[in-house]
Formats: sequence, C-alpha cells, structure tokens
Amino acid sequence: MTVIVRDFRPGDAEAVTRVRRAALPFQVTTPPAVLAQVESANPAGKYRLLVAERDGEIIGTAGVGIAYESRTPGLSYANPQVHPDHRGLGAGGLLLRTAEEHLAAEGAESVYAWVLDEPGSRGFAEKRGYRPTRPVHFLRLDLAGRALPELPTTLPPGVELRTAAAYAADPRPLFEADAEVTADEPSDIGAELDDYEDWLADTWHDPLLDLGLTSVVTVDGRVAAFTAAHTDGRTRYLSGMTGTLRAFRGRGLAKLAKTDSLLRARAAGYTDAFTSNDAENGPMLAINRWFGYEICATEVRHVRALG
Repeated sequence: MTVIVRDFRPGDAEAVTRVRRAALPFQVTTPPAVLAQVESANPAGKYRLLVAERDGEIIGTAGVGIAYESRTPGLSYANPQVHPDHRGLGAGGLLLRTAEEHLAAEGAESVYAWVLDEPGSRGFAEKRGYRPTRPVHFLRLDLAGRALPELPTTLPPGVELRTAAAYAADPRPLFEADAEVTADEPSDIGAELDDYEDWLADTWHDPLLDLGLTSVVTVDGRVAAFTAAHTDGRTRYLSGMTGTLRAFRGRGLAKLAKTDSLLRARAAGYTDAFTSNDAENGPMLAINRWFGYEICATEVRHVRALG
C-alpha cells in the first residue's frame, strides 16, 4: 500500500498517458509523445519524468526540469499530476518533494508549477509554500457540432495558405517564425528559441504535431502567421501555438490560419478542439471566443523559492 516514486521507464508510457488524460482532460497526449519527450530532452534541461507507483500501479507522474530556454538563470519547473481516483494518498507530495530535491541539486533557485484553479489543488500548493502568479485558461470547441467560419473565396494579393507539410524539406522558416512569436508570449519564465537542432527534436519531430493540419499563412512567400496542430490521431485536436509575426499583425492572418486548420481538422474527423491562452493575452482570447471556444478549465502558475 506504500507509494513510491521512481524514474520513468519506456514500458510506463501507456500508464503515464492514462494518468495525464484523467488528470488533465483538456490536454492531448499519447504514449509515443510521452516517449519522445523523454528521448528528445535537451541535456541542458536536466529533464526527469517521475512516476508515482502504488501496488504496482502508476497513479501519478511529474515532468521536472530546468528552464534552460529562459532568459533568467536559475528557473525550473515541476508539474505533478495524480489520477483523480488516487488523490489523498501522498503521491502528489512525494512527487513534488522528489522533484524539488533534483532541481535544487542541479542549481535551480526557484521552481514553477501549474496548479488547477480549484480549492484542493490550490490548497496543496499553498501548504507547500507555493504562491500564485498568473492564470492560463483552457478552452474547448465542439468541432462536430459548432458552425465554423468559411475561408474567404479570394485572398489578398500576395497572401497564400499552406500547410507545414510544404516545409518538410526545410522547416527553418517555421523555426524562425516560432522563435519570434514565442518571445512575445506572456509568461513568468519566457523562452528564447535559438537552437535549431533542439527545436527540430522537441517541436518539429513531436509525434503530436500534424503537418497536414498545421496551417501557415505566407505574404509574398514569407511566413507571416501559423497555427500548429497537435492531435491524438483519433478525435482530439489541440492548438499547440498560434501566432503572427510582428510585421504582419493586425491583418487577421491568425484568424485565417486558425480557420483553415480547424476546417481541415473537422474534415479529418476530429470532434473536440482545445487550446490555451494566458489570461492576459486578450487578442488570442478574443480570436478563440470568435470561433466559439469556451473556457473549460483554468490553471494558475505558482512559484516557490528553493533553499
């Protein structure tokens, strides 16, 4: 009946997926994606995937690492998740304590964690010395039943719609676009994407990324906006990132990319679309509400100083 915490093993991928889907039903994950996250982890991130086990059953998990892409040194993250049927047994606390010990040993000065905005989860975090910083909303769209806007019959001069598959031979233009919009995202940690090979391993080769559903808007041949589509290969679709480069903002190009991607996703048989937005990201929240997305959950990032 004792809960133990250990490092992930490849045979755990199915069980970790089950825990994540139960704990965070508004996210999209698969066993291949769990494996790839571990196998492609940058050594600079000191990444560990922990699992909590009770009587041979995996009941919790936590992704833990150094925020090596942040502009600020010493930042780290730990995100424990426990299956709802097994909470209150100490798995979450043991996962978090193991994570903090690992991060402190790797030189982290503070640790950030996502916490569901509900009394039990917030109480868990506050009891362990974590203080809230900023919220993120998760939104859901009924792709099967909701009417979607149609694509315009003609596009403005110089504007084209493509999919990420068109960049299979050379995805660097998408890396450069992703780096620019990521740098502008509201965040406590922030990130600078400056390592192309790392981006290829972590983002481009992510098993969740669907190149045929990832829509790209170009202006005079240059990437201007995009929406990255993550799917579970069955019914669930997630907007991994939607953004417009600075020189092209205010022209409705993010809406165009998202419309194209959602229409493709529905035609491919996906029935549930999810996305997430920082609560202060008014422009993207407005776009998603325009499509009919509704908030289905909120997480609040918390932080605790180590040592």
